[in-house]
Amino acid sequence: MMFAFTWSPDTLWVLMQKAWWFLVVLGVLVAFHELGHFLAARWVGVKVLKFSLGFGPKIFGRQVGETEYLLSAIPLGGYVKLFGEDETEAATPEDRRRSFAHQGLWGKVLIVAAGPGFNFILAYLIFAGWLSTGAPLFVPTFRDLSPDIEALVPGSPASSAGMEIGDHITKVNGKEISTRTELLDAVAHSKGEAIALEIKRGAQVKPLSVIPVPLQQGQPASPDEPLYTIGVEETPPLVTSVMHGLPASTAGFQAGDRVIGIEGQTIYTWLQMTTIVRDSPNKSLHVDVLRNGQRIPLVVTPSSEKATVNGQAVEVGKIGISGPGRSLMHADNPLQAVYQGLEATWGWTELTAIGLYKMVVGDISSKNIGGPLTIANISGEAASQGASSVIFLIAILSINLGVLNLLPIPILDGGHLLFFLIEGILRKPLGDRQREIAQQAGLVLLVGVMIFAFWNDLERIFLR
Repeated sequence: MMFAFTWSPDTLWVLMQKAWWFLVVLGVLVAFHELGHFLAARWVGVKVLKFSLGFGPKIFGRQVGETEYLLSAIPLGGYVKLFGEDETEAATPEDRRRSFAHQGLWGKVLIVAAGPGFNFILAYLIFAGWLSTGAPLFVPTFRDLSPDIEALVPGSPASSAGMEIGDHITKVNGKEISTRTELLDAVAHSKGEAIALEIKRGAQVKPLSVIPVPLQQGQPASPDEPLYTIGVEETPPLVTSVMHGLPASTAGFQAGDRVIGIEGQTIYTWLQMTTIVRDSPNKSLHVDVLRNGQRIPLVVTPSSEKATVNGQAVEVGKIGISGPGRSLMHADNPLQAVYQGLEATWGWTELTAIGLYKMVVGDISSKNIGGPLTIANISGEAASQGASSVIFLIAILSINLGVLNLLPIPILDGGHLLFFLIEGILRKPLGDRQREIAQQAGLVLLVGVMIFAFWNDLERIFLR
């Protein structure tokens, strides 16, 4: 660990900021999760002894009524301690009435399920609030994320190397990837050096080598580090939806239009189009679209929006369209946002659950599992992009926390719900010994996953 002493003051400051935002983000997630257990227990009539943010030794505590509210030393979770979790605690009829163990089956289910339930509620409130402001909300599907080639620029490095539409990229420079972002990031920061790809085409696995070229359009990451491309960016420039009241709608864009040219430049990919639009706030653009076999000329002026790129505030152009495989939600009024917030919550929950399943069966590399260091890093990056990015991150992580807590693993909420399901079927609870063995197995599994996630964090830091 001696390398830590060579860090510059700026590096230490960045690390401190990321640690702070990690605590903020995790604190919100844990507080809302435990609030669900707390409120459900109070509603059922169970006495709550402790409400703690964090584990381990008490840093600060205050007794309010019958509950002690705590801030504990290890900020990696929290807990609500209920009276009567052990049946022997309740000696009198009044104790049994306020005891968790003596509640009916549905009362116990409600208390346990309320924790992850509140995580989904938190995400819903953020999504609905976001949409009610009129801002678009991106709800991706696996088609958006998968490293499949859907658009290819003729004569580009990828085309010259032999890549074809429909190819699935499995490895970049020997490293397994599972998202298109990993491919694009590797290409963009390749410094023009050859990249070794492994592609899957039908039943065949084929190695290819491609040399990226500098990106002609768009702002570079820095004057000394231009971005690179191989010509397989994103999706075809096909418009699947047009947002009402935004520049594209005013200009006459329609769903089904395919953008084929902007200011005389032929357009082959979605990234080509969006890069030009992004770099042209408040500038009129002559756009040619293909509609029902006919070439239609349109003129659109992208609106100007504030964004943060590489830590700097810039103006970017937006016209208000979405493309194939994308779900870009936009509410015309707050009432519509109430409904679409539910759709957004379900979409992100489905994506999380499917991703978890694909990881278990091996379709997605387990290297994508991240621990506290990864959360701290993305929290710090989100904070550098503004409060809205932090809020959006909280919503996504809240859904992840809700889904993970519903897994039928003893020691998690889902494990307790599994016990209650068995109790409902057998008409009697599992024996103490059976529950103890299951919880020990669940603890071993959970600790193993945490160690694996932390190891992945360290690899990302030291082997990247």
